[in-house]
Amino acid sequence: MNFSNFKTEGRTFKSRAAAIALAVASGGVVTGLVAASFISVPANAAAVLQDVRTAIELRLPRTPITSLTCKGFGGLCEVVSEKTLFYIDERARYLFVGRLYDMESRADLTAAKLLELNPDLLVAGSAGANDTGPTASKQPAEERASKVPVADLTPSGAVHWGGKSGPNLIVFSDFLCSYCKRLTAELKKAHVRVEERPISILGEKSRKLAEAVICSSDPAKALHQAYSGETPKPQKSCDTSGLDANEAFARSHGFSGTPVMVRASDGAVLEGYRGASEIRAFLGSNAKGAK
Repeated sequence: MNFSNFKTEGRTFKSRAAAIALAVASGGVVTGLVAASFISVPANAAAVLQDVRTAIELRLPRTPITSLTCKGFGGLCEVVSEKTLFYIDERARYLFVGRLYDMESRADLTAAKLLELNPDLLVAGSAGANDTGPTASKQPAEERASKVPVADLTPSGAVHWGGKSGPNLIVFSDFLCSYCKRLTAELKKAHVRVEERPISILGEKSRKLAEAVICSSDPAKALHQAYSGETPKPQKSCDTSGLDANEAFARSHGFSGTPVMVRASDGAVLEGYRGASEIRAFLGSNAKGAK
């Protein structure tokens, strides 16, 4: 870029900023030559981000902007203000607070960002609010336990996968839970032997998917298919009482979200998504080899 172009772009940016300020001051209405000059400037990623930042600062002067991203959100921009997450259009006129889903990849984009901001978040939320499946409890969950009797778990209702020689880890999960999907990669890194027990806290669709996995001829393969967005083909007949037992066990011990990990050796509980190193630390010195 030569100096003359730089001066031109500088004037252009000032014009765009002035247009934004006028749009904000006039309730989003820009007319005449100002509108024409605003929309005629070729937009690039850096200019768009700066425009959005300027508009946010004008509308929300007391809101610090920790990070701002406008790529990959279908025309919206993701705004992080310290621990707060919200979405806004490029004119900063419409603000959205809530969960944003990518329907093609079946990814909860909000959950991924919230996890990054706070790794201790429990992904799925309250079972009482979300569980509408056939075995949904009509009673409030018990107080959350820090240690549970693993001997009370039934042999059925579990899918075994992972390292054959690693320490045993019981995982309560929901196949529609995006954090549970991300957790599988960390479990592989930690080289643990996983005993995954599906619970349908996200409703009837979760339950049907869990039944398809449990009733598959290869449940371990079907489990990873389910996390990839596929629906495994179940066998014609299958006993799903193990899933009922999983959910009853989870409710009785206050598991109101997923994932929940339970140390098979003593029943100690670790809730929420964790990285491989934290999983290894939870399991103790027997979990080695992950990087």
